[in-house]
Amino acid sequence: MDYQRFFSDDVPSFMRSPVREIFRKVDLSAIYSFAGGYPDAATFPLEDIARLSSEVIAKYGARAFQYGATQGVPELREVISRRYGVPVERVQITTSSQQGIDVCARVFLNPGDVVLTTNPAYLGALQSFKAYRAEVRALPEEVLKSTVACEDAPFCSARDKAAAASNAKFIYIVPDFCNPSGVTMTLEERKALVEYARRDDLLIVEDSPYRELRYSGNELPTIYSIAPERTLHLGSFSKIFAPGFRLGWIIADPALLEQIYICKQALDLCPPIFDQYLAAEFMGSGALDRNLTKSIALYRDKRDYMLELLERYMPDGVNWTHPEGGLFLFVTLPPEIDTIAMYDSALSAGVAYVAGSFFFIDGSHRNTMRLNFSFLSRERMEAGVQLLASEIRKAAGRETGRII
Repeated sequence: MDYQRFFSDDVPSFMRSPVREIFRKVDLSAIYSFAGGYPDAATFPLEDIARLSSEVIAKYGARAFQYGATQGVPELREVISRRYGVPVERVQITTSSQQGIDVCARVFLNPGDVVLTTNPAYLGALQSFKAYRAEVRALPEEVLKSTVACEDAPFCSARDKAAAASNAKFIYIVPDFCNPSGVTMTLEERKALVEYARRDDLLIVEDSPYRELRYSGNELPTIYSIAPERTLHLGSFSKIFAPGFRLGWIIADPALLEQIYICKQALDLCPPIFDQYLAAEFMGSGALDRNLTKSIALYRDKRDYMLELLERYMPDGVNWTHPEGGLFLFVTLPPEIDTIAMYDSALSAGVAYVAGSFFFIDGSHRNTMRLNFSFLSRERMEAGVQLLASEIRKAAGRETGRII
């Protein structure tokens, strides 16, 4: 039976995630995976979860398993309100930060509307914007300087210089430890971005799932704190608690949240109630901050070790970013190497990465890759980097007839 006529006009715009395809094909425990954005399971506070689960049931009883408010349970909204210093009416709970991205796309975008972002940009956001048939363009170079092109990000030397179109709706940005690049916006860039958005009357979707995972450098103000009237700030429990709870939040003007609230009624009715109560107890009791201290120490060590290994094993002509936090760094190989073409060989050898071109708006920069440093244990990381370096040398040999 031919099912094609049943599909909507949106279906051809859906992007398949190469990261999810990897997970379908292989057992991550059987390979050296630098591919996904998985946190280290050692950061999951299992003892706190066990203790707090009992406390939530004792405190809330059957209410913890009932339907709840679309905005989120008041207890969690109030805890987030206190932690980030915003009025509670500006807090909307989401079923994951990814839903926050998607609901912003659903509420604000018509087919043909323009979204402005960095190049490269988070793949999950590109998937969502294109699913609603929006056009994604790179921010003009005068807005972003070191975030788009700097000594720490050589992959961005060829920039998309397209300016905003008249039908641009919003700017999507990951200002802290960007996925995939690992680069952080400077304070000057944040201010320039806000000035640009105000000049052209654009909204800003500030995606901040990694903000609390800083390992070096100084904390910078959120874009929301600079422009609360036009910024939707997205947060997530996935990297600071556990991704399996699928919880996030949006902080924004109540007039914007009202439409998101109505939209979410058709999506999921309400975020998971038990998970929300658990997250509220975890964040409000101080357990989150205690766990963050341990997580940051672990990830700082892993980041530093990953950078040390790349320096030790990567051949000449390979460069990478030096992130101040988050879970990723971005690698640029000699221009003749195609990381998509070498992927099957690398996966057969037992090492996985994500080709960097998937994060570029036009699919360019095929000589780049994103590497995650949080998932693999320190003990397995060295063998994985050695194997990846070996595959890069082989790919260079196939392309040039020489070994690097």
